[in-house]
Parts: sequence; C-alpha cells; structure tokens
Amino acid sequence: MADETNFSNVSFLTVSEVADVMRVSKMTVYRMIHSGEMPAVQFGRSYRVPESAVESVLQSAQQERRTGTA
Repeated sequence: MADETNFSNVSFLTVSEVADVMRVSKMTVYRMIHSGEMPAVQFGRSYRVPESAVESVLQSAQQERRTGTA
C-alpha cells in the first residue's frame, strides 16, 4: 500500500458498498474497521474504505479457506 500515500490514486468504497461486495452486513464492516482488521478513513461521521483493502481481506479469507487455517 505504499503507493496509496497519494490519495488521488486510491478508489474508496462506502461501508454499504463494502458490505455488498463482501456479502456481509454493514455492522460487520463497522466491526472490522473498529477492530483494525480493515483500514478506513473517517470523513465526519462516515467511513471510506480503500478498494485495495477490501481485495486484500477477501484474498486472505480465500487463502484461509483453502489451507483450512482460521
């Protein structure tokens, strides 16, 4: 994520969009953000999640499912 220090190259998703992509509830996304499992930027009372962070979480979940580790 070194290239993401320049935010003009980063695509952000809303919590609702992340929930749709991951097929989980918005509350699950908020839990992941607050636990530090998913990075996010807060704008006022809203959060925006870098698209690359969602891809990373999905890839690690897929790898865990393949290897059987939790």
